[in-house]
Amino acid sequence: MAQLIRVAGSVGLITLQNPPVNALSLAVRVGITDTLKRAFNDPTVKCVVICGSNGMFCGGADIKEFGTKIGGPVLIPMINDIESSDKPVVAAIEGGAFGGGLELALGCHYRIAHSKAMLGLPEVTLGLLPAAGGSQRLPRLIGVSAALSLITTGSHVTAAKALQLGIVDQVTDQNTVEVAVKFALSIAGKPLDTRRISTLSCPPTPDLDALFEGAMQMVRQRARGAMAPVACVQAVRAAATLPYEQGMQREAELMATLFTSGQARALQYCFFAQRAVAKWSTLSGDRWDTSKPKAVQSAAVIGLGTMGRGIVVALVRTGLTVVAVETQEKQLADAKKEITGMLERGAARQGVAPPLANVTYSSSIQSVAGVDLVVEAVFEDMGIKEKIFKQLSAICKPGALLCSNTSTLDIGRLASQTRHPELVVGMHFFAPAHVMKLLEVVYGPRSSAETVATAMQLGKRMGKVSVAVGNCQGFVGNRMLSPFMDQAQFMVEEGASPELIDDTLVEFGYVMGPLRMSDLSGLDIGWRIRKGTGMLDGSSGGSPAPSRFRQGRRYSPLGDMLCEHGRLGQKAGKGWYLYDKPGGRVAKPDPWVRTFLEGYRARQGLVARCIDGQEVLERCVYTLINEGFKVLEDGIAAGPEDIDMIYVFGYSWPRHRGGPMFYASMVGLPKVLERLEHYRRANPDVPSLEPSRLLRKLVASGNPPIYQWRKVIKQVRSQL
Repeated sequence: MAQLIRVAGSVGLITLQNPPVNALSLAVRVGITDTLKRAFNDPTVKCVVICGSNGMFCGGADIKEFGTKIGGPVLIPMINDIESSDKPVVAAIEGGAFGGGLELALGCHYRIAHSKAMLGLPEVTLGLLPAAGGSQRLPRLIGVSAALSLITTGSHVTAAKALQLGIVDQVTDQNTVEVAVKFALSIAGKPLDTRRISTLSCPPTPDLDALFEGAMQMVRQRARGAMAPVACVQAVRAAATLPYEQGMQREAELMATLFTSGQARALQYCFFAQRAVAKWSTLSGDRWDTSKPKAVQSAAVIGLGTMGRGIVVALVRTGLTVVAVETQEKQLADAKKEITGMLERGAARQGVAPPLANVTYSSSIQSVAGVDLVVEAVFEDMGIKEKIFKQLSAICKPGALLCSNTSTLDIGRLASQTRHPELVVGMHFFAPAHVMKLLEVVYGPRSSAETVATAMQLGKRMGKVSVAVGNCQGFVGNRMLSPFMDQAQFMVEEGASPELIDDTLVEFGYVMGPLRMSDLSGLDIGWRIRKGTGMLDGSSGGSPAPSRFRQGRRYSPLGDMLCEHGRLGQKAGKGWYLYDKPGGRVAKPDPWVRTFLEGYRARQGLVARCIDGQEVLERCVYTLINEGFKVLEDGIAAGPEDIDMIYVFGYSWPRHRGGPMFYASMVGLPKVLERLEHYRRANPDVPSLEPSRLLRKLVASGNPPIYQWRKVIKQVRSQL
């Protein structure tokens, strides 16, 4: 709703009331329309101030109304009525003005913001564009280039930046409403012709065509197939080249296309799924979000390689005091230099002092004795990790949480080395740990709900999307990634080039293809893990025709053979691709790899066949999805949303496709099942192509929408 009260005699104060963010729901739009009508028709009201309740101006449209039949007042005429009013209307912006909230403010004649307020048009992140005049008014107000930057990225700006750009007219540290009321009184009765943004032309821009051509090229590259950023450029171009009314018509046409698109559905699904994953529960009914987390004020990180350094930075930025432990003196010195640099650069971007005093460095594990939580981040070796956890159990104070940054290893086995296994949990960070948003919180068979709650809460403090997952080889993300990577290598064996594999998946929306990603991560990482699990049988690069079957299933030795040739990936300057130097970033097809593959196929008696992009996409993506269904069967993830958020935030899955499980629902589960069965018949030695019981059950249940899957999942789990 919206409430109208009279203040300072002749000022009508309209307050939006729809907690927590005063979203523009039907009730709020009705309230605004009614109160504006009363204020404009009241001769004693000389000016109007619009504000929000509880320190928040307006968070924009009510996303819960999307996909429903929306009635009541439409936002665009309401904003037009504000702008055309002869009485000055001032927006008093506190907290934030986002999406439709900022569009509402742009319809006002003046905007005054509190210094701590944020402003932005984030519609593109939901697969939409600002379609209540935002794409037409903002370029007229601040210029085409600045408007393109904000609208195509959906980024937020501070009040100070908004003032610099010209979005707001004044920034204050005082009570924003009081300042706005005083300002409104000072302009009552003054002409408003120059304050109606829709009547203005965009500020002159040199070589407008070149600007839009460059913007479109940049957006297409960054969007990776997403429609909304492209439509945003088209809408802003309309603002720059067409009269306002025609621009609004173009905005509406573009919005109509986006609103009903599968991409918009996928992005809005991600919006809600990101919030859903925070409400985790185990199969036994324990819930982290109803368990009170332990207070964590100090932490330690053991092992200061690349991951450990990033974890230190992420923890320090939350305000914790951190003990950074590395037993190798040179590694410790290098880590201190690198961590200091990361903290200084991050602080410089924010304009604050770096929190260098919050981290201390030590070469002794004994120095962690007094901390509340320890994150072990040493090399992925079970024997080394078991030894450390046994030491930590003896050294740490009672109640201290012991966490492992493992990507694949058994949390229960690590916990068995301690006196209190209920205090042990996995915290699987993703590189670089201080940047990547995903955190897999892995609960072992004896991890307490309080321990999981503490790890989840700490992840939230670090700005992570924390997803609680069960304990198995690879957990969720890496377990699903394994058959995906297998398929990529199998198809290279069968005749596909590395470039075809990678280019197909980049076109699908991935930032990088799987083989290029292997080069970036280092081919030797997986090689060493396979050695530790006994997957290597000694017959790889040293054998004329290494075995393509290991432990009863098909296996590709190609990655192992590349490592044995010293091709460890980007860091070595060569892997699946060739780089100009060790550590170089530009990947080029390597004639050596082509010759190597031809020789390998000849020794194996393989005849290369033609593989197209459709097969690459289906075999990689549908195998990934199939393993996701098996994860759900096994209770390793609570629901499809958990899997999807892990892949969106940790594995560069294209967000506009909603995550692998959502994508399966959009493609249609019967089609996924049929194609898996087809490829399974062609590759009977690949168990990961065998469709999961849950997938078959869902298809037999009539292909229900994704939000109904949990009912079927419970039925399948009860039979395991």
